[in-house]
Amino acid sequence: MTEEHRFPCDQCGADFRFDPDAGMLVCDHCGNTQEVAETGPWKGSIKELDFKAAMNNLLPLQDIEETRVSKCPNCAAQIEFDPDVHAVECPFCATPLVTDTGAHRHIKPRGLLPFALEEGNARDAMTEWLGGLWFAPNGLQEYARKGRKMTGIYVPYWTFDAQTESDYRGERGTVYYETRQVMRDGKMETQRVQKIRWSPKSGHVSRFFDDILVLASQSLPKRFTDALEPWDLAAMEPYQPEYLAGFRAEGYQVDLDEGFQEARAHMDQVIRRDVKFDIGGDRQRIHHVDTEVSAITFKHVLLPVWLAAYKYQGKSYRFVVNGRTGRVQGERPYSAWKIAFAVLVGLIVAGTIGYFVAMNQ
Repeated sequence: MTEEHRFPCDQCGADFRFDPDAGMLVCDHCGNTQEVAETGPWKGSIKELDFKAAMNNLLPLQDIEETRVSKCPNCAAQIEFDPDVHAVECPFCATPLVTDTGAHRHIKPRGLLPFALEEGNARDAMTEWLGGLWFAPNGLQEYARKGRKMTGIYVPYWTFDAQTESDYRGERGTVYYETRQVMRDGKMETQRVQKIRWSPKSGHVSRFFDDILVLASQSLPKRFTDALEPWDLAAMEPYQPEYLAGFRAEGYQVDLDEGFQEARAHMDQVIRRDVKFDIGGDRQRIHHVDTEVSAITFKHVLLPVWLAAYKYQGKSYRFVVNGRTGRVQGERPYSAWKIAFAVLVGLIVAGTIGYFVAMNQ
């Protein structure tokens, strides 16, 4: 079944939207409000899903959904659309789109962080961020302030939990010093020389990983979305389509197994840190780590991002704002005129200083 994320007002028939300030559904036409009801199969809990069952296509039907999506030919974003929408701009790169008629079958989100920031607040945060950038063009800042509204998008992520048990072999290094006599400028001097004494070390480390967050989108540079962290995952709500009213949701492009590979790479880094701590000493060498991973579970979750994509003087600029904290990241614009002026001023200052130095000499 294809879910429609539209909720008609019971007083006037217009569409409700989720209001981040009020934390409820609001009708802009008549002012009517409605609480987000706790419905659905989870009823207030956010349960983990079994990774092996998902990889073997054994998830219950209630964890699978179909949505209408369109794939952007420019940035490859997969954007979810309501049934009556037929054409729109891609919110990630401002490319005109015509919606597909096909459906995308995927794992249903288990939880989400509702938007806590209104569009106006997100725009103010972006404008302030642009104003604080050196050599940013003034025209882009003004265009962003007066341009079209930012788009609220729920971006897909995976979270992974796992228990790890690791056996390792390595060496512990202990720093010590020796003194020796050396000849310097015709005189004998005592010199301390640092050395390291290595001894074999083996052992076992154990760690439980909770909610390793992996971006499941390829529409935005990962450096942007990583810089939006941290996310207050403890405030996550069970997935309810009412939270999506008035917003868009992106379908995940990074499959579950790819997401786990990235999570596993993160686990390995943390495990190596744990192994070095367990080896102790002043220096550590790791020769081999054998890790067994068990009890792997996951969730598909949605995190809120305000997005602006502008075409300014023939170039595209994208800016993202954390829909919870207002943290901003984006493509760094430069003004050629400002850079040239700064270089000119620098040359004038350097020349003036050089002139006075020469005159004093």
